[in-house]
Amino acid sequence: MTTCPIPISQYPHVLLAHGGGGRLMHDLIERVFGSAFTNPVLDTRHDAAVLDAPPGALAFTTDSYVVRPLFFPGGDIGSLAVHGTVNDLAMAGAQPLWLSAAFIIEEGLPMDTLWRVACAMRDAARRCGVQIVTGDTKVVDKGKGDGLFINTTGLGVVETGARIGPQAVEPGDAVLLSGDVGRHGMAIMTAREGLQFESAIESDSAPVHEPVLALVRAGLTVHCLRDLTRGGLAAALNEIARAASVGINVEQRAIPVREDVHAACEILGLDALHVANEGRFVAFVPESQADAALAILRAHPVSAGATRIGRVTERGEPLVTLWSAIGAPRVLDMPSGEQLPRIC
Repeated sequence: MTTCPIPISQYPHVLLAHGGGGRLMHDLIERVFGSAFTNPVLDTRHDAAVLDAPPGALAFTTDSYVVRPLFFPGGDIGSLAVHGTVNDLAMAGAQPLWLSAAFIIEEGLPMDTLWRVACAMRDAARRCGVQIVTGDTKVVDKGKGDGLFINTTGLGVVETGARIGPQAVEPGDAVLLSGDVGRHGMAIMTAREGLQFESAIESDSAPVHEPVLALVRAGLTVHCLRDLTRGGLAAALNEIARAASVGINVEQRAIPVREDVHAACEILGLDALHVANEGRFVAFVPESQADAALAILRAHPVSAGATRIGRVTERGEPLVTLWSAIGAPRVLDMPSGEQLPRIC
């Protein structure tokens, strides 16, 4: 991270700029965000980014990030905003290309904190091969914004002619999981609650577009993809079951949960299958292609722990059934409430 381009001695904190103008607001836009995110499109300083889109259907998504604390083991709100938006595009089988970034900043936020977040977004965008091409900055009164909120929008180009989504799911499909679950939510909660374990629980926040695009480019039939954010694995499976009107069976012993994550969940009274992730997804593929899909996923570090966790049963009642290690079934329902507030 380079030194903040705004002299901290002059502006140690972000101050309220009434009416959206003022010297500080100009410096924030030009010297912080303009410096961090510089690229030919953004550098035009126009009211809208003009983009030359390659052929193909466009994928378009938006999300907001309100995580607390702003910095947590394994990530921060800046990299999380990039990863989350890139991953949403990847779930449509799209190559992520461009992002917007809008910042809602609370008056009094330390300037070096804002610069750290901007640098984290810059670095994450570079790693993901995307450009931040437009954005906005607003400052709200102290006590009205909890530090910093970020909204992002993403555009990408879909690389497959077939639409990836719940409506394509078919009975007999294999359900694949890209890795262990529960780490992001537990990283946030342990940092927030001051819990300590022998090994630190780090967020799984990471971009997953590379293994997803590898599946698509290998010519495999990918029926559905879903990242396991709010509500975790349980919510994602239930959403897909309801949208596709199918039953889904999953094996509990096939779902990887780290021991420290399991322990933290027990202490806090949580279920790891309901805890949010920021670098995990499920994929529904024909049974005949499951082994090939797993081999591709395991070739990428972010999905090296990919495993088969279940299958789609029949059309009808949208029910997700979890089979325990001793062969006892129970309904894996949607989370009844928001278990973990402010984790994404």
